[in-house]
Amino acid sequence: MKIALMDSGIGLLAAAAALRRLRPDADLVLSSDPDGMPWGPRTPEDITAHALACARAAAEHRPDALIVACNTASVHALQTLRAELEPWLPVIGTVPAIKPAAETGGPVAIWATPGTTGSPYQRRLIAEFAAGVEVTEVACPGLADALDKADDAAIDAAVADAATRTPSDVRVVVLGCTHYELVADRIGAAVQPAGAPPVVLYGSAEAVAAQALRRIGAGPAPEAAPTGGLTVLLSGRTGELPAAVLHYPQGQALAATAAAC
Repeated sequence: MKIALMDSGIGLLAAAAALRRLRPDADLVLSSDPDGMPWGPRTPEDITAHALACARAAAEHRPDALIVACNTASVHALQTLRAELEPWLPVIGTVPAIKPAAETGGPVAIWATPGTTGSPYQRRLIAEFAAGVEVTEVACPGLADALDKADDAAIDAAVADAATRTPSDVRVVVLGCTHYELVADRIGAAVQPAGAPPVVLYGSAEAVAAQALRRIGAGPAPEAAPTGGLTVLLSGRTGELPAAVLHYPQGQALAATAAAC
């Protein structure tokens, strides 16, 4: 079994780590675009072109499924990717976890990139799954870029800025960019009012990984399954895991299993 994941940068780490936990025997193909990142400031047409290039590079390795581990690419390019690659290659998009977050009753904040925040796509999800729930959309400029660079000072500044624009009564935060799951602990600490009940964070990595396995009919991993292989594609070129991945627990876990394999 082989599963590919694509993103502009290292936002695919969370879903890749989830897949490793669920199916350690799966071969993983990680296709990112260091030459073209960040995608957020690009036009929808440009995002689609870069996403297609990443997807085509991954598809050359004949995976059983492709996860679009990027909210921005899912917003702008998912239909185009599916039109080109399905049915022979199932394409699984990443949807912000608005539905389960709204089921808590809120209030809810959705942290996302400026390109996703306020988009018709996100507004449709809010209207469909969070009608009657108080929802605040919080744009997080620069956060994904800082995470790709493992720039702690810039990460902390971007998180602190977004936290100041998050209402103090919010009890649930949706991490509407796959990158943000890499620093969920920092985000949780930043939005937690003193003396208040814990703020609950909702990411998408576990659900997306599980959906990919369902799409290809994959069950639980065999007992004592060997660790699957890892292929890294950097703007279409075969390479190594970027050094920045080791800055995050998900990347450390992935690198450790790759070394063991």
